[in-house]
Amino acid sequence: MPVYEYLCGDCGPFTDFRPMAECDDPQDCPHCASSAPRVMLTAPAFFCMPSDKRKAHATNEQSRNGPKTMAQYKPSRLVKKSATGAKSFPTARPWMISH
Repeated sequence: MPVYEYLCGDCGPFTDFRPMAECDDPQDCPHCASSAPRVMLTAPAFFCMPSDKRKAHATNEQSRNGPKTMAQYKPSRLVKKSATGAKSFPTARPWMISH
């Protein structure tokens, strides 16, 4: 059973094990027995998730609202310039002729 967080107006936050079918139902406070609504005070814990999925979630949390533009990438990785100012592409095949 998952652990849910509740917030009592008099006593403060508390946690309790509840079946998933009752996740949105209020829970009685263990101190004053008043009805307390469910709240989300902390981020969910992914300790039982496989490590590759945890890393994917962490990467998604660090991502921005949109993808990077070409100007945001390091120019040294995409295009190299020689001393004469000619461009060379490090990933290009040497036998290909550019247009």
